[in-house]
Amino acid sequence: MAAIFKRETKAYYTSMVGYVTAAVSLFFLGLYFANRNLMYASSDFASVLYTTTIILLFLLPAISMRSFAEERRNKTDQLLLTSPVSIPGIVLGKFLAEVVSFAAPMVVAIIMPLILTAFGSVSLVSAYSALLAYLLLGAACLAIGTWISALTENQIIAYLATFGVLVVSYMMNSIQTMFTSGNVLALVVFLVILLIASVLVGVVCKSLTTGCAVFCVGGVVLGVVFVLRPNWLLAAFDSVLSALALFEPFNGVVGGMFSISAIVYYLSVIALFLFLTGQALERRRWN
Repeated sequence: MAAIFKRETKAYYTSMVGYVTAAVSLFFLGLYFANRNLMYASSDFASVLYTTTIILLFLLPAISMRSFAEERRNKTDQLLLTSPVSIPGIVLGKFLAEVVSFAAPMVVAIIMPLILTAFGSVSLVSAYSALLAYLLLGAACLAIGTWISALTENQIIAYLATFGVLVVSYMMNSIQTMFTSGNVLALVVFLVILLIASVLVGVVCKSLTTGCAVFCVGGVVLGVVFVLRPNWLLAAFDSVLSALALFEPFNGVVGGMFSISAIVYYLSVIALFLFLTGQALERRRWN
């Protein structure tokens, strides 16, 4: 695993991906820190991290898209899979390299709350709790992107699919409100989610017919239930959507509601998608 980690970390800074993502992260982090904390003399550092979450939607897919898609495009994936390193070791090595690429610029963020203490009283516990949740949020998003990258050999598809999943997750609270209100637009939104799932199934199975079949069957079932038993659908999806709101635990921490459940949630998401990535690699190894 250590060899994979070193190779991947070096590759991020050889291909400039690491430098570009670090530059963009530091630019927006510094911009909002100067604007919110310094210019307006605010001690709320957590609000800076909250504002920059939308930047993660664009940056994190760029970090994760190359992890396995590039290996497949360069035809080096079989060499990797037949190496002495175990599948969990390969997945963890690549994932930890992604996390390092994302977290490296955050070293600057560690200093920022300390700078604010020179101008007044600052809650360091609140600031660093938000920073921990921010890093875990980023790691969870990277785990999702790593899994998607393992499903395709095209980095552009991996980027767009990860971006789409993260955008839907980012908007999940609004989507949930629309759905529970019984708005017909909610049905359209969930058809879009079904479409994304169908595309992923088609990619995994390498069959356009399978993907279309999943979408058609799912669409019919969703439409019938929505018309005949809307309460069932609303209740079922309300629970599902709450679990899919990836950014909500972080928003709660920013709002001063830090809890162990938020950490457990993000660690569970990371573990789940790294496991799915490993299963995707196992399938390729035996095929």
